[in-house]
Amino acid sequence: MAVAKFYHLTRDPVEALLPQLIGKAQEIGLNVAVRGTDKARMEALDRRLWLGEGFLPHGLAGGPHDAAQPCLMTWDARPAPDLPNAPRCLVTLDGAPVAPEEALALDRLCVVFDGTDETAVATARSQWRALTGAGVAAEYWSRESGRWECRAKHPR
Repeated sequence: MAVAKFYHLTRDPVEALLPQLIGKAQEIGLNVAVRGTDKARMEALDRRLWLGEGFLPHGLAGGPHDAAQPCLMTWDARPAPDLPNAPRCLVTLDGAPVAPEEALALDRLCVVFDGTDETAVATARSQWRALTGAGVAAEYWSRESGRWECRAKHPR
């Protein structure tokens, strides 16, 4: 069962954190799905990941090799286990949905949200309540001090 880790972005854009989250999951052998809400946004992130430092194997959903992708970028809200690459790690962006049942079936869950956007913060709070209310353990991570710190846990 995953601990839902909520990452509150205030200093850097998602493009800075995403390679770290994907890379760490891949290092321990987990297939990853990155779920957004908009195809154009996911296409832009896909291009950005290919231009970044190092090699981060991934693909954009809808290709002929989706099942073989160690990281699949998608805007599909299907539960992660039903995605072609059967991810054990799910990273959600831009308020993309994640159901408690889905979270409970994963090894790793990362909910990344823009802390400068009031709607994104409200959505993340709602997701926190829904997940923790269903028994999913959760952590809130912030970089307010300059480095990532766990600022809250449920259960404590």
